[in-house]
Amino acid sequence: MHETIIFLKNKEWHTFYICIKQQLYCMTNKIYYNRIKSVLAEKNVSSKDLARHLGKTESTVSRWCTNDVQPSVEVFYQIAQFLEVDIRELFVSTKA
Repeated sequence: MHETIIFLKNKEWHTFYICIKQQLYCMTNKIYYNRIKSVLAEKNVSSKDLARHLGKTESTVSRWCTNDVQPSVEVFYQIAQFLEVDIRELFVSTKA
């Protein structure tokens, strides 16, 4: 996240501060349901490659990687096969 300097009047600043505080709270408390993005990085595979292999759009894979939506169980299985990992690795790291 980058830092931006913004000059606002008193009332506007208060509203802006509350809005940013709420956004940061949501970002820091986001629940991560899958590790697709992490496993892709570990395997040095791009999300574009995964999308192409599965016949999905890059946007769909991106939403999986950011945990905005989750793929079906069948698709998780296909992802695990493509990345040559145990399907459980897509949810919990087994590395110590």
